[in-house]
Amino acid sequence: MNLTPKHIKQLIPLVLLGLLAVLIASMTIGMDIYGEREHGLLSFAIVNLSGYLFFLVMPVELAFIYYLHAGLDPWLLNLIALGTAIISQGIDYLIGRILSTRIIDHLIGRHRYEKAEYEIRKYGNITIFVFNLLPLSSPVILLAAGMLKHRIKDAFLFSVVGLVLKQLLITLIFYH
Repeated sequence: MNLTPKHIKQLIPLVLLGLLAVLIASMTIGMDIYGEREHGLLSFAIVNLSGYLFFLVMPVELAFIYYLHAGLDPWLLNLIALGTAIISQGIDYLIGRILSTRIIDHLIGRHRYEKAEYEIRKYGNITIFVFNLLPLSSPVILLAAGMLKHRIKDAFLFSVVGLVLKQLLITLIFYH
């Protein structure tokens, strides 16, 4: 691939966001795994909050399973997972409402946004529900919902229902 100055300029934010995600994971989960620390709810909250922001890609479901197996209270872990996910998705929605499509194109790419927009326009609230129920890119869906000025009450209702069901399923399947 021939990298032009324009391509390099576009890659810089992606590389920086990737490094930020690795740093957050290293400073939280990494310290819990490799360090002498106990597994903490604060580190889980930071990872989950960060993972539900549209511009960071983190395996929040895997982190939840890891902390679930660490012996933390599953009810408290679920509350933190839901609370931080809802806060982050609220941020995603507001960013979508506020920022222009040009800026978001640079952050996530036109293709990802257009795909999310297509799904919301075609299937509406069911898209928001399914993307939150399954380990799909629900933050991008909420960002697109904000950009489309989708009703905030609907966006959050279907988001919360999907998140609650996902967390309950993960807990039932992986809690020992």
